[in-house]
Amino acid sequence: MKVVVIGGTGLIGSKLVAKLEGHGHEAVPAAPSTGVNTLTGEGLAEVLKGAQVVVDVSNSPSFEDDAVMEFFRTSTTNLQKAEADAGVVHHVALSVVGTEHLRESGYFRAKQAQEDLIKASGIPYSIVHATQFFEFMKGIAAEATDGDTVRLAPVRIRPVHSDDVAATVGRTAVGSPVNGLVEVAGPDTFQLDELIRKSLAAKNDPRTVVTDPHATYFGARLGETTLLPGPDAHIADTRFTDWLAQQS
Repeated sequence: MKVVVIGGTGLIGSKLVAKLEGHGHEAVPAAPSTGVNTLTGEGLAEVLKGAQVVVDVSNSPSFEDDAVMEFFRTSTTNLQKAEADAGVVHHVALSVVGTEHLRESGYFRAKQAQEDLIKASGIPYSIVHATQFFEFMKGIAAEATDGDTVRLAPVRIRPVHSDDVAATVGRTAVGSPVNGLVEVAGPDTFQLDELIRKSLAAKNDPRTVVTDPHATYFGARLGETTLLPGPDAHIADTRFTDWLAQQS
C-alpha cells in the first residue's frame, strides 16, 4: 500500500519509512524539505494521490505555547482536508503517553488538541501513544536545568527506543484502524530523576540532578504514574541500559 509519512525525514519518520519499504510498501516521506508543508498546505494534494494511509509523526519547530498550538491545529486541519479529498482510509498519529493528564503544559495541550481533531474528523484513525524516547533524555534534562542543577520529580517512567516506536507505528499503519489508542513502552521502569542521573553520568555531564517532588515536567505537575502506560501497552524489547552502553 502507499503510506505517506508526514515528518518522514525526522527521527521516527526516517526509521518508519525504511521499515515500511523493507516490508514492500510504498512509503513516501513528506516534509518541507521534500516540498510538503502541512502549515501552508503546499504539496499535500500531490503527495496524497493514491495514498491509503497517512502517518503523522511531525513535530512543532517551536515549543512556545501559542506556536505549538498553532502548529498542531493548523497542520492537522490542513492534513485532514487533503486526506478527505484524496480518499485516505486510515490516519495514524504519534503522540505521548500521559498527554491527557499533562494539560498544564502548553505542548501537551497542543497534542491533546491534535488528538481531539483526529477523533472528530470522521476519518478512521489510530493514535499511537509512546513513552519518552531514549534519545529524548537530553531534552528532558535541558528543560529541567537551572544553572548546573537539574530538578526532577521522583516519578516512574518506562522510556522506549525510537526503533521500537517506529516498529509499532509501522505495524499500526498497515493494520486496520483501531479508532482509539495503541500504547508502546520500554521494558524497564525507572524513577525519572534516577534515569536522567544515569544519562548524564554516562556522558560525563557535570550537572547535578536534584530530586524535587514539586518539579514540573515541561510546565506540568506529575503524579506517580502520569508517565506510565496502561496494562495493555505493547512492551518493547530494547533496554535503556543496553542502549546507553552503546552510546559511549
